[in-house]
Amino acid sequence: MTDADRPDDGLIAGRYRLIERLGGGSMGEVWRAHDERLDRTVAVKRLLPGALPGNAIREARITARLRHPNAVTVHDVVEHDGVPCVVMAYVPGHPLTERGPLPPVEAARIGQQVASALAAAHKVGIVHRDVKPDNVLLTDDGTAMITDFGISRMIGEAVRAGPLVGTPAYLAPEVAAGADASFASDVFSLGATLYTAVEGAAPFGYDDDTAALLRAVATGVVPESAHAGPLGPVLMWMLRREPHARPTMAQAAGALAEVGRPAAQPTLPLDTNRPILSGRAIAVALTVVGLVALGLTVGLVLDAGSHPTVVATPPPPAYTRAIPPPPTTTTEVACVADYTLTNSWPGGYQAQVTVTAGDTPLDGWTVTLDLPDGQTINSLWDGSLSHQGASAHVVSLNYNATVSAESSTTFGFLGSYARGRPAVPVVHCVAGG
Repeated sequence: MTDADRPDDGLIAGRYRLIERLGGGSMGEVWRAHDERLDRTVAVKRLLPGALPGNAIREARITARLRHPNAVTVHDVVEHDGVPCVVMAYVPGHPLTERGPLPPVEAARIGQQVASALAAAHKVGIVHRDVKPDNVLLTDDGTAMITDFGISRMIGEAVRAGPLVGTPAYLAPEVAAGADASFASDVFSLGATLYTAVEGAAPFGYDDDTAALLRAVATGVVPESAHAGPLGPVLMWMLRREPHARPTMAQAAGALAEVGRPAAQPTLPLDTNRPILSGRAIAVALTVVGLVALGLTVGLVLDAGSHPTVVATPPPPAYTRAIPPPPTTTTEVACVADYTLTNSWPGGYQAQVTVTAGDTPLDGWTVTLDLPDGQTINSLWDGSLSHQGASAHVVSLNYNATVSAESSTTFGFLGSYARGRPAVPVVHCVAGG
């Protein structure tokens, strides 16, 4: 379809007026349009001739179940001249493919947002099946959005036998070898997407011979990234050949968040058998070591005038794990909550809270946020929300209640504020839910 295929009046279903063609793919073309009923800009995806109408209807039905700030929302599905059209939120931005090689921390930040949306999709049983740079949109304010669930399917939903679905350069090895797509294959495809973002080329190249490319992908031998820096260990974890050896999408989101922090400078290989250390745990460890060194120096200065017999005190043993935050009471700190403002716009904002366990595992947790005057929480994911006065209480859900010692989990939300800028609330974490 081209501009010539636009209806005479440019109107779809008597409501959506097509304005500008934005691009096209294997299933259809996407147009910027105006919803004349609600007076808003939307994106309309029209099927190409020969495409199966059921695919568009299935895309709308599947994607409409997903609500996440980093996933493009489907508003409606309509028909025009017998052709289904999917109406989506219009996201002004550019695909990741239009960005040159990215610094590792920026790629990790983008990856964390996409992984968070895909983790939400996985939670309701949706496998994307075509995660690639073309399907990651970057807005002008730096927000990353995953789009095009057009070839997604629900786990367990019957699918007719047919040709391989997906983009060969970003397929997981088991999918290239003929296995069904899964949550784990989405993790691999996101890893391949981020690998491309920092290296400027896909892990297995772009061989024009599709059969040869699929054979290369099926081997699962990914060359080490030369430019990934602190992102490298996380990428290689996501790009492991065996699906069971990869992180879940939620674990990948957490690992990418650690790398994406502005001050993150991990230099050791990632040990996937142990939790990733948080910036708070590392800072506490460095503080303790500094205090020990300071105490030894002061002791030597005070004793210098009396010339006593100096007995050397052996240094403390090297720590092999993170030291938990110092307790604020006589009891051990069960968990710590770290609040991060991830995005804001006039009247609204998005935030994430990381819940980190202390020396003992958590079997449920509750986070209390004392919200500043005029701020509210409107939409929350990965937790159960209740309010009491100016305080919001977030309780863990079944799937994220258990947190290993010194490990962490996250939840996020959208909120609103009355004036100025969104302020940081006072955050408390206790064990139990």
